[in-house]
Amino acid sequence: MATTPTARGLRQRDRVARTVLHVVLGLGLLAVVGPFVWMALSSVKPEAEIREVPPTWWPETVTLDNFRELFSRLDFPLYFFNSALVATAVTVGNLFFCSLLGYALAKLRYPGKRLLFLVVLGMLMVPGMVTFVPQFVLVSNMGLTNTYAGLILPFLAGPFGVFLMRQFLQSIPDDLIEAARVDGAGEFRIFWRVVLPLCRPALATLGILTFLASWNNFLWPLVVATTEDKYTLPVALALYSVGQNRTDFGLLLAGAVVVVLPVLVVFLFLQRHFLRGIATTGLK
Repeated sequence: MATTPTARGLRQRDRVARTVLHVVLGLGLLAVVGPFVWMALSSVKPEAEIREVPPTWWPETVTLDNFRELFSRLDFPLYFFNSALVATAVTVGNLFFCSLLGYALAKLRYPGKRLLFLVVLGMLMVPGMVTFVPQFVLVSNMGLTNTYAGLILPFLAGPFGVFLMRQFLQSIPDDLIEAARVDGAGEFRIFWRVVLPLCRPALATLGILTFLASWNNFLWPLVVATTEDKYTLPVALALYSVGQNRTDFGLLLAGAVVVVLPVLVVFLFLQRHFLRGIATTGLK
């Protein structure tokens, strides 16, 4: 079949559009990955080379002094333990409470359910900084400042997690739940044994996002933790890398590389479920 000028023109236009798309995606990838690559490369440079103007990409002198100083100056195991404990507890709490609330909003019938869902949507629109001071006053009045409970309790559930789980749970057939009820199972048993195993993609998505936010949280631990034994990694890095006269960029970059690694491992481990969760919940 002969190729018509119109078909050839469409093919050329398609090739141009695809090339433009690839260029835009490449620039976007460079903008996202570039700073991380520079951070990792700069963490093995001497301090003087990091401060060079204009900055260089590849290190002229490779050194591990920044990492040695990081582990010698900071009580790294303690701060790592604090960060891991807080991030894990907050993540587990969000997975349980948000899925439980999402189940109540998606599958149970009771008066005021729509109003409750509107309240959750309204809370999504409130910036976190607005609730920061009331949360701190509440934690302070409960005598939980400078405790692990004070670092964890305010973040055990959030409106975003409830909304995400509710949206995913709506896709689970009601007939499945009704069949379990007919068999005599209670609501919590249905939630725990029937519904929750079907929510792995949404749970993985919520788990990664919550762990990432909690691991990188800086302001709340900075305010609530008043002694060094309760510092998390971001707080310890910020306080130890900034002196009276200058910032130790080598120490800061080496610490940032070490802080990013656990998050990267968690993401790579749950990547497949994370992508499925985004696709099935419509998360953008």
